[in-house]
Amino acid sequence: MLKLTFLGTSAGVPTRTRNVSALAVHAPMTGPGWYLVDCGEGTQQQLQRAHLSLHHLAAVCITHVHGDHCYGLPGLLASAGLGQRQRPLHLIAPPPVWQWLQATQQCTDLHLPYALAFTDIATLREQPLHLATSGQTSLRLSAHPQRHRSPSHAFRFELQQRQAKLDAAALHAIGLPPGPAWRALQSGQSVMHQGRPLHSRDFVHAHTRHLAAVLGGDNAQPDVLRSACQGAQLLVHEATYSQAALQKAGPNPMHSSAHAAAAFAQSANLPNLILTHFSPRHHGQAEQRLLMQEVRAAYGGNAFLAQDFDQFTLDFDGGLHRHTRSAQSDSQPTSACAQPR
Repeated sequence: MLKLTFLGTSAGVPTRTRNVSALAVHAPMTGPGWYLVDCGEGTQQQLQRAHLSLHHLAAVCITHVHGDHCYGLPGLLASAGLGQRQRPLHLIAPPPVWQWLQATQQCTDLHLPYALAFTDIATLREQPLHLATSGQTSLRLSAHPQRHRSPSHAFRFELQQRQAKLDAAALHAIGLPPGPAWRALQSGQSVMHQGRPLHSRDFVHAHTRHLAAVLGGDNAQPDVLRSACQGAQLLVHEATYSQAALQKAGPNPMHSSAHAAAAFAQSANLPNLILTHFSPRHHGQAEQRLLMQEVRAAYGGNAFLAQDFDQFTLDFDGGLHRHTRSAQSDSQPTSACAQPR
């Protein structure tokens, strides 16, 4: 299972009801460590309201250099240090973000009591990064280029779980009843039955379950993520504009509309879609309904327009579930949702 907590869903600037881009990702089966995708201004305050601990933050992943995706980073790192964090923290970002952060540390006399390990996001295009393993479950991360005014990437979080399934029918057929012998075979041991050994390899069959979510940054052409979305159960994509607003804005902003993202999700056979990164002009209830109308017209899957503090869980069977927010903000309208047609 993957758990997503939206900490900021506004494009460009914060408003009274929405902060700028930040998304928390947690794979509970791999331990308490969680991952932050983008860190717009004010993200550390959003984390407090969402009850997410900086002590358990394992990595910060920045999609691109624009300020609404990274201006909150120095303050968040400083607060982690003031909170007595000692464990190293991984930063995955474009090199200019790392250069800016180093300059900020030097110019503001910021000294962190923990190590900050940097990885150039471009290296994750060819070689996925192993993030965590617990038992038979592992989590890895890859990056995929998008089209924007500055180099921008989407992150694909892929969860793999190896399972060993006991062949109960075969054991019943030879007369071995359920009990300690079954558990021993399940754990890889051999057992004796009616004077002959039974080997685990003959009755236990291993298979691997996969779960993948593609979490996009700013992107003017959703179709560039087609290969990244192969086998994925969820796409989180920006929908800065309605289709009419996008046509009025022209090509220079290099953002997507709700219709464009939904049409791509339909063509890629993605079962779940969450849209975020809305222009302030689309924050009102009427504008949100307009965006959802565009989605319904182009996409037959399970779709949501995210709001700050919305939480979702994505299961191995592809089910996406929205849960009660962990924090309340003033006068936020109810999220719009399109059910499968």
